Formats: sequence, structure tokens, C-alpha cells
Amino acid sequence: MSFNETVLSGYINMFWQFSWSQWILFSLICNVFLYLFSIGLYLFIDKTCRKSPLQDKDHPVSKSDFYLSLFTVICNSLVMLIGVFLWKNGWIELGNTQSGIMISLEIIALLFLMDLFMYFFHYAAHVPFVYKMVHGKHHEHVSTNYLSLFVLHPFETIGFGLMMLVLLIGYNFSVVSISIYLLINLIWGTIGHLNREFFPAWFDRFFVGTTRFHNQHHLDETKNFGFYTSIWDRLFGTYK
Repeated sequence: MSFNETVLSGYINMFWQFSWSQWILFSLICNVFLYLFSIGLYLFIDKTCRKSPLQDKDHPVSKSDFYLSLFTVICNSLVMLIGVFLWKNGWIELGNTQSGIMISLEIIALLFLMDLFMYFFHYAAHVPFVYKMVHGKHHEHVSTNYLSLFVLHPFETIGFGLMMLVLLIGYNFSVVSISIYLLINLIWGTIGHLNREFFPAWFDRFFVGTTRFHNQHHLDETKNFGFYTSIWDRLFGTYK
């Protein structure tokens, strides 16, 4: 066992011994940190990016959206605790690969599969009665602001988390791959809800789900349901 494997195994063993009260606290701290990181990243890019806004004005920040965003943090913490429960009971097993190539392949697999799952999940959220009850609140943000990523119905937040957990049950992804994927997911979601294009125009040729790609979805709710890529929208005829 290499030094890195020894250190990683030590951390995993430490987390295994956490009590549930420690896990609840740890989960809340992690998700509050990620929430603040996303807001900070959004504001930093918005202040330093010289590109013109995609829409004339940002969506105004409201008190109700702020409270809902905090509830999204709680829901994300709950999903993490469900994952811990599944891990503790043998439903989820963590791989121990330290190979850079394998970690990269696992991250790509997570991005590709979650993008597919999220496309259909997002498409289903636009079925009229589901949209009215669940997804419509998010689309009140025709333009966006630094809270838009977190303005979600609890069913959406938990649904996304459960899709992720299904993948973790099906394959023993390494904790490194999972962690990097989750960080990419947060950064991508933050960038996707900017009111300025972050990516160069030529990224479209590589089927990347750019800021403009997701902004277009907020303008036209019948198009661009993908998240990381535009592959599924191009394949199923919903690309714009």
C-alpha cells in the first residue's frame, strides 16, 4: 500500500467511526461551505468578467429565494446522510484506486451518466403538472442571480441526489473520483447560472453545456435540458 493509499484509508476509517451526530454536523458544515463557495465564485466571476450580460438585468434576490436556498442546503445534507447510511450498511462500497487514469475515467463516467440521467429528469420536470408543482419556482428566474442554482423544490434536490446514489450503488467509484465530480458539478452549476458567458464560443463545437446554453433554457423552457453537455439535446431534438 502506497503512502497516499495509507492516508486515504486512514481518513475513510476515521469517517467510518463517526457517530450520527458527528455525521449530521459534518454534512451541514460541508454543504454550507459549498453553498458559500458557489456564491463567492459567482460574484467573483461576475465582477471580473468583461463580457456583456446575457440578459439586461439579473433576477432580483428575494427573501423567499434566500430561505429556499438554505433549505436546499439542508436537503443536500440529507442526501449525504442517506449516502452514509447506504455506505455503512454495505449498499455503497468505495473503490480504492489511486491511478490517475482510472480516476479520470471514473469522473468522465460520472459526468456522462449523470448528464444523461439529469436530461430525462429535467425533461420530466417540465411535464405541465410536475412543472407547476415542482420546477416552476426555479423558472421564475428567467434571468439569474447568485442564488438561482439553489432555488429548487426539495423533490428536485433530493431527486438529483438519489440518481447519484444509484450510480454509487451500481459501481465502486473511488472517494477521490466522487469528490472531484461533486466539485465539478457545483462549479458547473454556478457557471451555468451566470448572466455572462463564461466559456469561449468554440466550446459549442465540443458539445459543452455552456453558460449561454443553459441561459437559453431559462428563456425558452422547451429547449436545452442538458447540464454538462448538449449531446442529449442534439440527439433528441431539443437543442437551441
